[in-house]
Amino acid sequence: MKSSKALLLFLVIVLMSNCGGGSGGGSGASSGGGTPSPPSSPSQGNNVLSITVNGSLCSPETSYFNKPCVSVTICTPGTSSCQTINDILLDTGDFSLRIFKQALTVSLPQVPGNAGLAECIQYADGSSVWGPIQMASVILGNEPAVQVPIQVIDSTFGKLPAGCQGAYQSPSDAGFNGALGVGLFAQDCGSACSNYSDNGMYYICAGSNCTGTTVSLSNQVQNPVALLPQDNNGVLVQLPSLSPGGAPSVNGYLVLGIGTQSNNVPSTTVKAYAPDLNTSDLTYGDIVTIFNGISYGGFIDTGSNGLYFPSPSSSLLPDCPLPNSDFYCPSSLRSFSATNTGASGSPSGVLSFEIGNADSLFNSNNNVFVELGGVGVGEFDWGLPFLFGRNVYIGIEGRGSSLGSGPYWAY
Repeated sequence: MKSSKALLLFLVIVLMSNCGGGSGGGSGASSGGGTPSPPSSPSQGNNVLSITVNGSLCSPETSYFNKPCVSVTICTPGTSSCQTINDILLDTGDFSLRIFKQALTVSLPQVPGNAGLAECIQYADGSSVWGPIQMASVILGNEPAVQVPIQVIDSTFGKLPAGCQGAYQSPSDAGFNGALGVGLFAQDCGSACSNYSDNGMYYICAGSNCTGTTVSLSNQVQNPVALLPQDNNGVLVQLPSLSPGGAPSVNGYLVLGIGTQSNNVPSTTVKAYAPDLNTSDLTYGDIVTIFNGISYGGFIDTGSNGLYFPSPSSSLLPDCPLPNSDFYCPSSLRSFSATNTGASGSPSGVLSFEIGNADSLFNSNNNVFVELGGVGVGEFDWGLPFLFGRNVYIGIEGRGSSLGSGPYWAY
């Protein structure tokens, strides 16, 4: 019997400027008791990475459900000293590569001209990560290596800023070795951190003394996809359909680029949803999700393990009892619909989804669920269940494709 404890991870960064956005999952036709087949395999090319949800690329963490894992190869720049690291969380709500120090065996230099540069990332579930920014040569799939500033997660570096107290200490603490952010933006903060030293994210540390600092766009933690020589305008996430009741694990694909290869060309029925880009707006980076007659900022986030949104009523969608009170526990499977629109009001599309009893799901023999949902406040987080049975495209800012100019979510 599996533990009912589940990790609630909203890997959507709370930033001054760059925030991630979303789009939805769905249920399809696969047996609730078996492992569904992966989606039709893309033409196996240099731009394809395997995704396993609670599968072979993940650590055997028994209390982390709906965990999408990929592997990345990290090298010391300018050398052949490399390692491939599994158990990397795929996160469309972030724009970065972050690796725990304990998972690294290769040596990585500091960012040139920025000795002591470190970062604090605060997540929407109250967790955080802290550590220095270092240069790495990163290989995704069989693409050419790219030189990328990454965050090495190390809670012992310098002195934790006030906002990072309680930061993750280790991979076992977090439930993963690192996270690969392939979301909407090219850097993890943008102009807010290059213009303002009190950005709350970047610090210069001298010994244990860490103070807020500005940092150039080129030295900020980067979305590695945006640095690729060819397949750099976005990604395609492919996961199979899944029926209520779930499966032990699920296999899918992360395809780099949009319309850059024969295996990532969108169909003519795909709609692109552009987010709000008003940096003075609290919904920056969000599309609009209309649910229960109320408009929310909406975003698509594979780093969130469920669909998180405000309950329409406590009788219809009650919270689970402790220790799973962040999740919903209706007495039976509940069906809902919501409408997503681009920030400008167009396009528009209705999405149907279901929410089940999280306690019952966690006590089953499965790890992957399309009907997992939880408590959200003020926004609609289309987490991993949204992506089951869909081809979801994430267009990077300023990069063009047949779907338009990024940033956008498309499905």
